[in-house]
Amino acid sequence: MVDTKNAFVATGRRKDAVARVWLSPGTGKQQVNRRPFENYFPSEALRSFIEQPLKLTNAVGRYDLFAKVSGGGPTGQAGAVRHALARALLAADASLRDVLRSSGCLTRDARMKERKKAGQPGARKRFQFSKR
Repeated sequence: MVDTKNAFVATGRRKDAVARVWLSPGTGKQQVNRRPFENYFPSEALRSFIEQPLKLTNAVGRYDLFAKVSGGGPTGQAGAVRHALARALLAADASLRDVLRSSGCLTRDARMKERKKAGQPGARKRFQFSKR
């Protein structure tokens, strides 16, 4: 578990996923839902996407990361963890705001799945129209 007294806490969201991140000074240990980071996100693309805020701010290996994430799928959860990580880094050092803002890490991606409408097979798709 993480030392909550010396940790910077932040919340991130993406689609239906919500992530809470505790960032504490340390050696670079990373855990997501009490599992190793590499096991929870086996895709290298998702791992590098999540670590983008750390690489941009030259903070790789300076902080221990503990995250709890729920809801959504792997991509949404990765986006939520990245958003929360950027916010936690900002809480740790306010001078990083310009770097994180210009790279888009602090921006909440507001795109959500559109709901299915009544009388249609999907959100936008229509049943086949027959004039006669």
